[in-house]
Amino acid sequence: MMKDLNGTGMAPDGSLAQMQQTDIVIIGGGLAGVSAATALSRRGYDTTLISARDQHPPDFRAEKLGQAQMELLRQVGLDATASAQMTAFDGVWLYRFGRRVEQGGAREYGSDYADLVNALRRALPAEVRSVVAKVTEIDCGPDRQHIILSDGQSFKCRLVIVATGLGDTIRKKIGVDKQVVSPAHSLCCGFDLARARNDFPFPSLVWTGERFDDRISYLTLFPIGDKVRANLFVYRDFAEEWTRRFRADPRAGLREVMPNLERTFGPIEVVGPVITRPIDLVRVSNPQRDGVVLVGDAFCVVCPITGTGIDKALTDVDRLCNVHIPRWFESPGMPLAKIAQYYADPVKVARDESAMKMSLDSKSIKTDPSIYWGLRRLRSRTLGQARYAMKRLLTRRESSTA
Repeated sequence: MMKDLNGTGMAPDGSLAQMQQTDIVIIGGGLAGVSAATALSRRGYDTTLISARDQHPPDFRAEKLGQAQMELLRQVGLDATASAQMTAFDGVWLYRFGRRVEQGGAREYGSDYADLVNALRRALPAEVRSVVAKVTEIDCGPDRQHIILSDGQSFKCRLVIVATGLGDTIRKKIGVDKQVVSPAHSLCCGFDLARARNDFPFPSLVWTGERFDDRISYLTLFPIGDKVRANLFVYRDFAEEWTRRFRADPRAGLREVMPNLERTFGPIEVVGPVITRPIDLVRVSNPQRDGVVLVGDAFCVVCPITGTGIDKALTDVDRLCNVHIPRWFESPGMPLAKIAQYYADPVKVARDESAMKMSLDSKSIKTDPSIYWGLRRLRSRTLGQARYAMKRLLTRRESSTA
């Protein structure tokens, strides 16, 4: 915490810098931070976005969005920009145990995460004050918040929004603790295929693990531009031998865990490096502070296997910017009583709890040896086989009557 600075901050050269006034300071220039800055500026708030870099660096995360996430982007005014940046495709073929069980038609979107965030940054309203610097000191209270940056700039505001993703620096500065719910919960692998999107019969593919005991959740193939992007999600450790072998020879690794994939769709050649990202499930344990709120992964990290991370982050932004902040700014101050309303928001709470439960359950059904989860696996396998048999029967009937 910093001392009372009497309206000034200390620049790196030792000189005093005048404290600047703004309504809201957002720390973090990722998807949550940029979305919040856009939504608040369009509502007329004087908004300052602080990012450590002028461009979002390469970052392997959130490469595929669905209509639900696009609708949340619409609510903060970014759907058109996101749609223009991303590659749209209609429908996914779902395979379980090597058999096609579903052929959906819903629209989805693919994009490199950093490219998407940088496109959204370029679309920020001109009124947003965008600052490239690091936060060196922060002092939050029930009335006004004081922030000093690494370049000597100082800001006084009513509210600070922390949208720093997985970074711990700001969380520690404001004294918020985190709890690791499930360490080394899962591992995400991303890579490109040599074949172009037109070489495959599907618009996109989800191919689940072919055995319940293989610790493989699923592989998804989807287009980004003309290329086919692959995301493989597994319940394995970053340091184990399997991961090393897969990174060295991903085609052999896929053959090992998904032997029916190439038999169905032909050679799956990988080009470029395999990027791996280990996932811990995390939530903060004491987030309520005067004058500051946490959104997105800064508040809670769930498993990307469930596809709920972006939905959770954008739900935070939507509820905070479109519901709570307009109410809070109707009266002076930003005490804990106001901040608590955001963390108790029933929509946010339900989204967070559902995303965490889905993350834990998805791993348990693949790896938990207990009787309960064994019965769940048996039920899932039986229902899957029944659906597949019914589908084949209906197909034969349609063919016989054609």
